[in-house]
Amino acid sequence: MSGQYDVTFIERDERSARFLVRGITPAFANGIRRAMVADVPTLSVDTVRVIENSSVMFDEQIALRLGLIPLTTPDDYEPDETVTLAIDVEGPATAYSGDLVSSDGQVQPGEENVPIIDLKEGQRLELEADAKLGYGKDHAKHQGGVAVGYRHLQRVVLGDERDEFTDDDPEIIRGVIEDSGTSEASQAAGDGELVDAASFDNDLSNRYPDRNVSVEDVPNAFVFDVETDGSMSVEELVLKAAESLRARADELEAAVQL
Repeated sequence: MSGQYDVTFIERDERSARFLVRGITPAFANGIRRAMVADVPTLSVDTVRVIENSSVMFDEQIALRLGLIPLTTPDDYEPDETVTLAIDVEGPATAYSGDLVSSDGQVQPGEENVPIIDLKEGQRLELEADAKLGYGKDHAKHQGGVAVGYRHLQRVVLGDERDEFTDDDPEIIRGVIEDSGTSEASQAAGDGELVDAASFDNDLSNRYPDRNVSVEDVPNAFVFDVETDGSMSVEELVLKAAESLRARADELEAAVQL
């Protein structure tokens, strides 16, 4: 994202991130959120061929568990392509997602320690499973964004000193705030410090015990909290969501011009 948009990462690792985007409308922010949940395709187990299952769990329950295991999803897969995963575990042992062997080295379980079934002595699980691309809008197992949310960036403006007889009631605020300080120039420019409200227990009276404060939404600025299921990184999820919005806009433009 570039140009008219200004993106600032507040926290980031491989599977989760918090970032601020300035210069977008509420409608666009919600469009990006929905696209991350529903419109970014991921691989997931679709069909299962059971060779042997002498565990206490029905084949259908095993298949359901396999379908919910996140799989890394390469960029070059097409909707009609499949990848096969196989597992063969004999008890006493626990079959984990990491025991799945993929026909494509690019496609692996996003988590290796997801338990599938606990096998007792003499029990065995052997099967093959085909994974296909799908969309979160069609089935929850294809939702690459497992926790996606956003909220307005809120600006805290410091006022005069508080009267010593003013009640110390909690002033609860969530998410990330922009501390504009007391400088009129800083308040006008909107270039204050970004502060996680959790750092002062979400209570403004802890951070500013001696000052009156006011809180306002910063126009067209939103803080996103995004976590993926391991099928892709946060950066990939966000970029693919933006690409899906662009593709739909192009389709609409082409349809209108017919």
